[in-house]
Amino acid sequence: MRCPSCGGVDSRVVDSRSSADHIRRRRECLDCAHRFTTYERWERPSLWIVKKDGTKQPFSEHKVLHGIALACRKRPISNVAMDEAVQRVRAILEARRENELPSNAVGEAVLETLRQLDDVAYIRFASVYEAFDNVEGFVNVIRPLRSDNDGGEG
Repeated sequence: MRCPSCGGVDSRVVDSRSSADHIRRRRECLDCAHRFTTYERWERPSLWIVKKDGTKQPFSEHKVLHGIALACRKRPISNVAMDEAVQRVRAILEARRENELPSNAVGEAVLETLRQLDDVAYIRFASVYEAFDNVEGFVNVIRPLRSDNDGGEG
C-alpha cells in the first residue's frame, strides 16, 4: 500500500473495523507519518453460466432480478424482497463451489427461492422455465403446493 502523501510503501495499521461488505483500515506511513484510510472489499467468486449451446457468460444478478420481477408482477412482493431473493439465488449457486454452472442451475435456484417467497410467482416462473405444453404440467406443479398448504392432506 503506497502512502498517498509521499509514495512510501511501508505503513502500519493503526485501527481496523469490519462491516458486512468491507474492512476499513486506518494506516500510518512509516516514512512521513501521514495517516490515511484504506478499504478492503470482499471479492465474490466469479460465476460463469454455461448456456445450452455451450457458450459462457458471467452470472447476471440483473437477469435474475428481471425474471423474478416478471414472476412477481402484480403480487404483493416488495422490491426489497425481490432483491433478497436474488441474493438467495446467488448464495445457492455459490454454495455449489463451482466457477462454471449450467444455465439450468440458475433456473432451479430461482424456482427454489420463489417457492419459499410466493406460490403464484413460483407457478408463473415454473410455467416458463418448464415450458408446459399441457394442463397436466401445471397440475403437477400445483399439487405439491396444495399439499404443503393443507398440512399434508391432499
